[in-house]
Amino acid sequence: MSGPEAVEVPANVRSWPVYRRLLGWTMNYRPLLAVAAVGMVVEAASAAAFAWMMQPMIDETLVAAGSEIDWTMPLAIVGLFVLRGMATFVTDYGMARAGRSVVRDLRVALMGKMLALPSHRFDREPVAALVSRLNYDTEQVAQASSDALKILLTDSLTVIGLVAVMFWYSPMVTAAIVLIVPFIALIAAYVSTRYRRLNGRIQEGVADLASGAEELLSGQQDIKIYGRQSGAVARYRRMADQNLRLHLKVEVTRAAASSTIQLLGAVALAVLLVVAGLEAAQGRLSAGDFVAIMTAMMAIIPSLKRLANVQALVQRGVAAALRLFELLDEPAEADGGGHAVERARGLIEFREVGLRYDGSTSDALDAVSFVARPGTVTAIVGRSGSGKTTLARLLPRFYEPGRGVVLLDGVPLADWSLAALRRQIAIVGQKVMLFDDSVAANIAYGTLGPVEAVDPQALRAAADAANASEFIERLPEGFDTRIGENGNRLSGGQRQRLAIARAVLKDAPVLVLDEATAALDNESERLVQSALERLFPNRTTLVIAHRLSTIERADQVLVMDEGRIVEAGSHAELLARDGVYAQLHRAQFRED
Repeated sequence: MSGPEAVEVPANVRSWPVYRRLLGWTMNYRPLLAVAAVGMVVEAASAAAFAWMMQPMIDETLVAAGSEIDWTMPLAIVGLFVLRGMATFVTDYGMARAGRSVVRDLRVALMGKMLALPSHRFDREPVAALVSRLNYDTEQVAQASSDALKILLTDSLTVIGLVAVMFWYSPMVTAAIVLIVPFIALIAAYVSTRYRRLNGRIQEGVADLASGAEELLSGQQDIKIYGRQSGAVARYRRMADQNLRLHLKVEVTRAAASSTIQLLGAVALAVLLVVAGLEAAQGRLSAGDFVAIMTAMMAIIPSLKRLANVQALVQRGVAAALRLFELLDEPAEADGGGHAVERARGLIEFREVGLRYDGSTSDALDAVSFVARPGTVTAIVGRSGSGKTTLARLLPRFYEPGRGVVLLDGVPLADWSLAALRRQIAIVGQKVMLFDDSVAANIAYGTLGPVEAVDPQALRAAADAANASEFIERLPEGFDTRIGENGNRLSGGQRQRLAIARAVLKDAPVLVLDEATAALDNESERLVQSALERLFPNRTTLVIAHRLSTIERADQVLVMDEGRIVEAGSHAELLARDGVYAQLHRAQFRED
């Protein structure tokens, strides 16, 4: 299956603007960052101070040693490292707290944006790929916004401080070593470009892995029944192998860059020895000066190595941030309408409505026109793919018509505010969405407030109306029983009746039933159908039906084929007409 669209960092996208925007998310935590910055300065200054102390330690304590031990220098070194340890703790905690807080903020913002996206956006990218952005990409951002930033600042300050110490003791030696810096800069630039390209592909591959795993695990029963386990594992292995190759390329680049920089460090050390020898021969460099420069040089090499490797974290974070910002910058659902009433009458009218899905070559709906009046039941029937569910999706504006107009109480749906429009509609579908919470919380989901604010008598009345009380009372904790992820501790009929209880409690003037009994056994269907019929009075009801026996008492039946309404009338009228509906009815009767 295809994953998300390729989101490699394009060559024309510069890293700094993306990284700067990412750092903007840390501004809410300025006090933490300020304290961490002080810690970084102290940590870097401590490294420089230790290198600087080598000169008096060697020249005064060892070369010109007296008969008595001077405790000043040993105590100063202990104090210095105590101070450095405290600074390191403050830095690590401050950066970690800020980084994890940014991850939380991004995840919350992403979830809010995803829930505000138009429904057709989810047709373009699998949910598993979006979850990968929410989990994996934000982790890469955490490393770029905290770990990488700490390395960049602390090690850069450390290098500056140590170079200053070297320059203090011998400008000539320092100048000779600094000649190596341009070569390190060239390596860093190459590594940065390569990391940026590879990490974009890695994040795309991780999303593919998540999507593939979700598809295989969701279809595990079909895979088993057809004996395709080995093929499924082989398919997943191919995706995992591709991911492995990309990760190895990153590690090879990182290791090669690190080794090259260490080699350059060794060359710099050799240069140091040669130039230092010449300086000492001319009396411009003491033993203590040499040890101090040597100590600073050895301390610089790990910092340079970390600065070279940090490109991996930064570029991985930039690639992830680009993916996240692209999602955050996508337009939300259009909600320009201002019309709002507390409760609509429920008059629905479709006028020459047409719709074509993105990427499709044919219309899902074509010139659909009908009126559904308050207090009536309109049944919509037809073969699979005829456009029944698409028609229902237009009512809550999950999709927008390409042609024509849909009206509620004479007002075009585009003129309604989304919140007010969706307040008027309750939907009970074949695939019920329940949450891992209590029975009461799932029923109360149809209201805007928390479950605690819902009258317990109203909850019970809704359950009674949905024929759900009889099984709820048998649950271990009754209405307080948790039902598991998507209600997996309940049967299909029980889940369906909870969804109906939710619709009863919402008490919306428009009710949409989308194949609500299609997957149920006869006994469950009888209970659900009985509950549904209690909902019909005083509402405008649209019933998308597979079993024609369930819609015989509908006020009007719309027969759809290839996106068009080909017949309309009552059940008896359509049977008498002996057209498409009569053929569907006879075919189903033979099946039954």
